[in-house]
Amino acid sequence: MTVTVSYLVMYSPEQLRPKQLDDSRLQIQPVMPPRWEFNQSMYCRVGADWSWQDKRAWDEARWQAYAEAPGLYTFAVNWAGEPVGYFELRQDQHGGIEIVYFGLLREFIGKGLGGAVLSRALEHAWQLGPERVWVHTCTLDHPSALANYQARGMRIYRTETETVSVSGND
Repeated sequence: MTVTVSYLVMYSPEQLRPKQLDDSRLQIQPVMPPRWEFNQSMYCRVGADWSWQDKRAWDEARWQAYAEAPGLYTFAVNWAGEPVGYFELRQDQHGGIEIVYFGLLREFIGKGLGGAVLSRALEHAWQLGPERVWVHTCTLDHPSALANYQARGMRIYRTETETVSVSGND
């Protein structure tokens, strides 16, 4: 299967065009201390619809090392006390922060949460003091993913076309 990967960037917090959602049911909290089980569960549950495969075969030790790695910040997205998504931010080697993973569980997509949660993810990323915040998305992701990143002020700086093998979701 051929996919298009888009890389997006923001160079200043002033470029952020936030979407506000003033609803106390939405809570975003850092996962501290790191809990690899949370990262694994959210990766598998959120990514099931979007062909996230690269970490599915990881064992507990690899997940633990990943979740506890210096420079990785995991945030739980909760709605009325229930986990509904997450995002991971990671420092890169060039003074930037990458939004490594970002997503909501299927039943919370289309309810107006995505833009607000992405706004909060970008705010948290800028609080870490980077020179830039970046992300990549592809045509396997939610059809509105690219538009959401762009609506928040991120700009495409590179696109690539790749051929990938996509196995069935489990």
